[in-house]
Amino acid sequence: MPGTIDDLIASIEVEKEAAEKRLKKCGAEVTLILNKAQEEGRSALTVDEDERVTELFLARDQARSDIDGIDGKLANANKIKAEEMERDAQQKQSRATATEKRKPSYDQVARVGQEERTYRKDMDPFGKTFLMDVSRQFLYQDVEASHRLAQHMREERVERAEYLQRAVGTGAFSGLTVPQYLTDMYAPATANLRPFADACNGHPLPEAGMSVNISRITTASSAALQAAENDAVAEQNMDDTLLTVPVQTAAGQQTVSRQAIDRGTGIEDVTLQDLFNRVATVLDSTLINQATTGLSAVAQATAYTDASPTGAELYPKILGAAAGVEAALLAMGRPSHAVMHSRRWYWLSSQMAAVWPMINWSNLPVQASGTADASSSYNSGPRGVLPCGLEVIVDNNIPTGLGAGTNEDELYVVPKDECHLWEDANAPMFIRAEQAKAANLGVLLVAYSYFAYTFGRYTNGMQKVGGTGLVTPAF
Repeated sequence: MPGTIDDLIASIEVEKEAAEKRLKKCGAEVTLILNKAQEEGRSALTVDEDERVTELFLARDQARSDIDGIDGKLANANKIKAEEMERDAQQKQSRATATEKRKPSYDQVARVGQEERTYRKDMDPFGKTFLMDVSRQFLYQDVEASHRLAQHMREERVERAEYLQRAVGTGAFSGLTVPQYLTDMYAPATANLRPFADACNGHPLPEAGMSVNISRITTASSAALQAAENDAVAEQNMDDTLLTVPVQTAAGQQTVSRQAIDRGTGIEDVTLQDLFNRVATVLDSTLINQATTGLSAVAQATAYTDASPTGAELYPKILGAAAGVEAALLAMGRPSHAVMHSRRWYWLSSQMAAVWPMINWSNLPVQASGTADASSSYNSGPRGVLPCGLEVIVDNNIPTGLGAGTNEDELYVVPKDECHLWEDANAPMFIRAEQAKAANLGVLLVAYSYFAYTFGRYTNGMQKVGGTGLVTPAF
């Protein structure tokens, strides 16, 4: 059955949006190729690059031509809609007789309010309608699903226009914005999630580009006592080094069977929540474990070697790491957090002490060596405070198979202000349907998020404690 004129307009708008995305993608890829040649100091493009640029310009011209044609269709459809609305308005008009008392036209009174969102938590709490619309629009070019998704994206542009512009500019492909309330659903599910990432110093991701550049002063100016009047004073030319932080993509995928899309119930729990969990987990794990730039790779090591470790022996090592952070940063920052695995936190909680620190920095009782927040749980903020004032972050993305015996973990002492993480602040997730796995009757759904991070603005600004004293604890 043919749809209404509104359905037709919605499908044309979706078609136009797809053409506009192709146009933007071509321009972005040409810019990246030219930027790469410029950064490498090349006066000309390679043969492959030149061929690719030619293809992109042809594709761009075709997309522009398509947009012009679609605009014509859209204009005609809107004209038909306007005529239908005018005809309906004329049919609703009535003429009052001389003896008829005019009644108030309540149906024509303008009222100002807020239009409900297409996808709402009270109507679609688990995102089933959203996920089904993504799949049906991809599989069947379903007009109604396309209309709802197009309306949702229009709402996102109104409420988070700046965010959507950033997301398109930072990658080579775009996707549908996941409704904001659905991205908050990952916390209850079983996964390591992102406790450390949530404690970092957050920044909005730049509007464009695949890297964040930071200038670091590596040669400072100098000062000295003047030997005698009119003698030259000390001078040292300052110099900086560029710190380039790459923008990375955390992504996960899930194949959903066509039967589940057509007839299933509850697939939203498996798909949306689990995909969000995995993206959050891989982002946090990258911050801690990535080679060269991750927290473990950057942190200066303090060794704790002991065949019979105790909490009383570990605590001075934590203070030694905190001292290293302060010595490296001085007035530019302070040690603020101790990041550890849950097994290390509970092991410390199990330790007994007959003596207590000479100095407590957190107004702790003299009989205690720290406090725990009874209301806090995993991935919900600091779990407690150590006597030196360090807030404890428990993060199970810290590996437990380190060391010669593959049974050690690590403990990190960090200044929060120097743990820099760039993310899209408003809605950290996109989802898109990739080419159907026809032979398996499946649809591949991909969730992804862009981020960048650095712990390297200052040398030795991060510290860690590791060694045989942090083997699997015995309770």
